[in-house]
Amino acid sequence: MARVTTEITDHIAHVTLTRGDKMNAVDPEMAEAIVAAGQALMQADIRAVVLSGEGKSFCAGLDVMSFAQLAAGDPEGVVMPRSHGNTNLFQEVAMVWRKLPVPVIAALHGAVYGAGFQLALGADMRIAASDARLAVMEMKWGLIPDMGGMVLLPQLTRSDVIRQLTYSAEPITAEQGERWGLVTELSDDPLVRAQAIAAGIAARSPSAIRAAKRLIAVAESGAGEDAVLLAESREQADLIGKPHQMEVIAANMAKRAPVF
Repeated sequence: MARVTTEITDHIAHVTLTRGDKMNAVDPEMAEAIVAAGQALMQADIRAVVLSGEGKSFCAGLDVMSFAQLAAGDPEGVVMPRSHGNTNLFQEVAMVWRKLPVPVIAALHGAVYGAGFQLALGADMRIAASDARLAVMEMKWGLIPDMGGMVLLPQLTRSDVIRQLTYSAEPITAEQGERWGLVTELSDDPLVRAQAIAAGIAARSPSAIRAAKRLIAVAESGAGEDAVLLAESREQADLIGKPHQMEVIAANMAKRAPVF
């Protein structure tokens, strides 16, 4: 059975973790499937992605049996090679979604622990149900977060919050996650809300949305004021007067929806 499914409708890719009987826990096969799903969308004709998990939880973290296999084998040989550009396989589980050129919205419920939490951090936005519980769970197993979390967390929240989550391994509520900047929005039905956000994005200029994601990445990279200002100008110059922007203007003047 597939660990991940992807369905594209109306330019929106619906990516679902389908290992619900295991709370979508990440083993090597699941990691491969998540990364493959992201990579398959790199050149797809899409405008947004909705990322969700079937069953009781979004993703409860690494499959515990994977720990035993890792310890019994060659840990350095698994985690040190840069198999996906600047990442290893498990880091790419989260980072592939940041590399996608379109916005990714994660719908969170139940356990969002460890690997699942870092996967969610890779999304542009996180919509969470009130029952969602978030945790940097690795310390429970004598490990540290190593799936991109230390790239992504500092972009979202304070150092003391990162330290508390990392040192304690204690889950927090979705409400606390929102206060700390880790959850974008709370929703009674996060999947429906994520789909609605994706539909709104899909109705905007595709080239402007992609430019905005590129620009935000530059702004978050620490590239410096000069580089960010130049990137703003470059992206804007590439949009002004082009077909998508002209269609937006025409649609606004005619009080109709744009057609891209």
